[in-house]
Amino acid sequence: MKKYKPKKWVTYFRIFSLLFFVMFITTTEMKRTSITVVKNDNLNKSINYEVISNQQEESYKTALYQPETTFVGSLTGYAGDCPLCSGIVACKPRINVLEKGIFFDDKEYGTIRMVASSKRYPCGTILRFKVGKVSSEPIVAVVMDRGVGGNNIDLLMNTEDEARKKVGRIKNLEFEVLRLGW
Repeated sequence: MKKYKPKKWVTYFRIFSLLFFVMFITTTEMKRTSITVVKNDNLNKSINYEVISNQQEESYKTALYQPETTFVGSLTGYAGDCPLCSGIVACKPRINVLEKGIFFDDKEYGTIRMVASSKRYPCGTILRFKVGKVSSEPIVAVVMDRGVGGNNIDLLMNTEDEARKKVGRIKNLEFEVLRLGW
């Protein structure tokens, strides 16, 4: 018995039909997805760059102020004008707080307060904490000095008298670490 062999034109027709079918489905699928991508609901068809910029900045700040970790410690106040103080912080750049004041200009966080901590938290660590006696808003500060132990943090104030009256000693305060070191 002879094996059935389709004629050449039948084979070509089958191949052509299969290719046509595959191309038709692919083209239909591409049209469907491209319509959804190109669709613009904005009636005047313009892009508001200010809105996009504000949303990007808000996203950046949200990510920037997410704490890496938290810890509980004590807060005290200190000043550069104490009898045994030189007024120069221990961390680089070694700023004279008697001349420059109690704020530091950080590249990421802007103008923030300065604090002293133990070596547990390296220089450049950014902390956030809330102390109602000092500020109604949370305080963001950078570790720029040493001289305290454990989880104690020393907030730099303008004068020793102000440090004693406004801060004193606050126990069991929660600190958020926003950045660990430079």
